[in-house]
Amino acid sequence: MPIQQSDVQYTAVATAENGRDGRVRTDDGKLDVVVNPPKEMGGSGAGTNPEQLFAAGYSACFQGALGVVARQEGVDISGSTVTAKVGIGKNDEGFGLIVEISAALPAVDDATARDLLEKAHQVCPYSKATRGNITVTLA
Repeated sequence: MPIQQSDVQYTAVATAENGRDGRVRTDDGKLDVVVNPPKEMGGSGAGTNPEQLFAAGYSACFQGALGVVARQEGVDISGSTVTAKVGIGKNDEGFGLIVEISAALPAVDDATARDLLEKAHQVCPYSKATRGNITVTLA
């Protein structure tokens, strides 16, 4: 169920100039980056790109969700990391994304880690936003 405007606690604001070959900045100035298409897609690769920015946001959000779930389950995930790989490629509608989320949980057995990942995937706002829209796999 979508949240209502009255439930919003924070709103991020970013403005792009010249799309994938320009600049993106937030209204508070904390993020101000040059964006360029990657070399693999015919660009200069000189700056970052939307897929890297999405991967950064998704991995941070998923790590937060993993922490919430781990606390609820009483599992220590100290030293854990989450990596998001965001791929872009052509599909029937032009272009689409695919995501792989992987986590390293050094102090957790494989079965518990898998359970935590599945539960985090259910509560992570990025996972909720992409569910049914793009393929997301967990590793």
